[in-house]
Amino acid sequence: MRRGPIPYSTDEMAWLEENRMMVISDYCAAFVAAFGRDDVTLANLHQLRKRKGWKVGRDSARYIGRLRTFSAAEIAWLRENFTMPISEYHKAFQTAFDRADMTPAKLHALRKRQGWKTGRTGQFEPGLTPFNKGQRCPEGVGGRHPNARRTQFQKGSRTGKAARNYQLIGTERISQDGYRERKVHDGLPMQSRWQLVQRIEWEAANGPVPDGHALKCLDGNRLDTDPSNWEAIPRAVLARLNGGRHRKTLAYDDASTEVKPLVMALAKLKHAAREARERSPS
Repeated sequence: MRRGPIPYSTDEMAWLEENRMMVISDYCAAFVAAFGRDDVTLANLHQLRKRKGWKVGRDSARYIGRLRTFSAAEIAWLRENFTMPISEYHKAFQTAFDRADMTPAKLHALRKRQGWKTGRTGQFEPGLTPFNKGQRCPEGVGGRHPNARRTQFQKGSRTGKAARNYQLIGTERISQDGYRERKVHDGLPMQSRWQLVQRIEWEAANGPVPDGHALKCLDGNRLDTDPSNWEAIPRAVLARLNGGRHRKTLAYDDASTEVKPLVMALAKLKHAAREARERSPS
């Protein structure tokens, strides 16, 4: 059987409206104690507040939670000073109101629930300088603690796969294109550790390869790195030595030993003629 409307006296309604900001469980217990209304449940009072439109907003002096309540003066103080760092916020609040039951965590949670933004993100904004910039970590602290030292990679040390695959400076290998490569250092970038042997020996005899030029093997034996077997030619000539885009001419590497000088001279001549046309006024 459905229960009918619960009647409230004028004094009860006045009390309920005056104390509507209380936590619902405390609200119900206090009402029952004040008026002896054992027939009224927590759900009844909750529905009454909703019907009456008694809003319990975050901007009120009510603290959302149980067993920890704040007075209007405390809430006003907390709202006025919420931008303080949490440690100072907590210490100043305890000094002002002698609330030893309050911890920094509780006040921090209160600020979050009330939506009181401090304006601090915890990040270094552009243009800000870290407070410890240029300062070395003290010995025995942080990364320089003995326990941390034991697990750190030591300079020059290699373990695991890096140790198994390591090759000494001066080691040579053959690339996938059939060129000799030599390891020249262990630094960075890693792709610069291995250099073409023909380039190393050619530059030792003739100086740096000119900009826009590449070394071309003359006899077709890429493993012969003698400087006399290599010539620095413009990169634009390489396409002509390869037979051109549509391979309409004889490629240098496909020519016989007697014909190779002729193919090289013809490629250089065509390249020079093209450059001359481009330089001449139209």
